[in-house]
Amino acid sequence: MDFSNLNLFSDRGGQFLIPLSDFISKVSKIKCLIFDWDGVFNSGVKGDGVYSCFSEVDSMGLNILRFGYKLKFNEILLAGIISGEKNPSTEKFVNREHLNFKCLGFKDKIEGFNYVLKQYSLIPEQVAFVFDDILDLSLAEKCGLRFQINRLATPMFNNYVKNNNLADYVSANCGDKFAVREISELMLASIDVYNQAVKSRTKFDEKYSEYISQRNSIQPITFSPNVTY
Repeated sequence: MDFSNLNLFSDRGGQFLIPLSDFISKVSKIKCLIFDWDGVFNSGVKGDGVYSCFSEVDSMGLNILRFGYKLKFNEILLAGIISGEKNPSTEKFVNREHLNFKCLGFKDKIEGFNYVLKQYSLIPEQVAFVFDDILDLSLAEKCGLRFQINRLATPMFNNYVKNNNLADYVSANCGDKFAVREISELMLASIDVYNQAVKSRTKFDEKYSEYISQRNSIQPITFSPNVTY
């Protein structure tokens, strides 16, 4: 494969921690994408009555990514949130974007992860995880593909993740600078379907119409901590 499109990301500061050929191979095996919320879709800043939010830039990226997987593999990429917090913005995003699941209030993210594996008959190698901090590392250790959101304020943490093989790619951008969009475009480039997906969406052609109809029929599943499923 021509790696020139992937070089666009490293040229802008993204860090591939594994060889590009291995990275592409991992992306092609992914059937499910899990996100942490705070610090991934936003800066993580909160306060009394202030909830961490999301952007339309990231929303578009994730939507086109799921569509691209439909074009490439004939199935919509599963996607959802596993977060230690319950947040109205998270609920709104999951419902509006018709993600497949939400696991909110999970202090032990492995518990939510196991629910997802069981629900969708997945193995860990088929799951990608986007994370940003220490609470996410137990899950990053399990997943087949790991994206760390960059944060210049955490050099020791960044070094720990790299030295312990807990990420495959570190974003150039931080959470409030559209890192989710960066990762979405990177995954699309890795399966060589970005241009096709954008052209189809621009025309709102038959393939995109079919996808968006299927996507909008998805009703997110809510998993709760300490419940048997």
